[in-house]
Amino acid sequence: MKLNSIREPQTMTDSSIIFKYFPSLNEKQKKQFAALFDLYSEWNAKINLISRKDFEFFYERHVLHSLAIARVIQFNNDAEIMDVGTGGGFPGVPLAILFPETKFTLVDSIGKKINVVKEIASALSLTNVNSICARAEKIAGSYDFIISRATAPVDDLMNWTNGKYKKINKHSLANGLIALKGGDLNEELKNYKNITKIFDIRDFFEEVYFETKKIVCISQTNAR
Repeated sequence: MKLNSIREPQTMTDSSIIFKYFPSLNEKQKKQFAALFDLYSEWNAKINLISRKDFEFFYERHVLHSLAIARVIQFNNDAEIMDVGTGGGFPGVPLAILFPETKFTLVDSIGKKINVVKEIASALSLTNVNSICARAEKIAGSYDFIISRATAPVDDLMNWTNGKYKKINKHSLANGLIALKGGDLNEELKNYKNITKIFDIRDFFEEVYFETKKIVCISQTNAR
């Protein structure tokens, strides 16, 4: 499905929740966000990317949740971001729409999911997305930030991405891992307390779903 076949948003799958929190989107971005539901609905019927229970709240629980990262950092035009364990493209695809001049590398070890991401990026004309089927630790190159959404414990994420961060900081946050997490994180973050910032998503979005959701930012200690 291409952008010229976008249908009008419907009540429970209404992209207006995105426009509510991001009112400065241009027309191309609005069309891209509005197209997401039909694209994912089509692919979800073939490959189980999102549970049927959650799909009813697609824009809130998947698209807006991904965009919460933009409430704590604005990626530079020349920034390079890797999305580890992207699955069907979250948080990478929504962020790639929001930051069209930022380069995103979306990584997952499951080939059929990466194939879907490639098709969706193509349908949306996202030229800033590169999708790779591989394990994160096998990916070459260095990145300003590595992002993740409900992929793995922090210890695993840090091990997989060790040595993959650029050494020069160009953003308001130090280069490092940005992970969307939920619940009690005390045990999971006990080894990273001195280099971690935690943001409550409920401070950014009013929906009940975000009450326990957090953004965890762990700086790469060798960045300078």
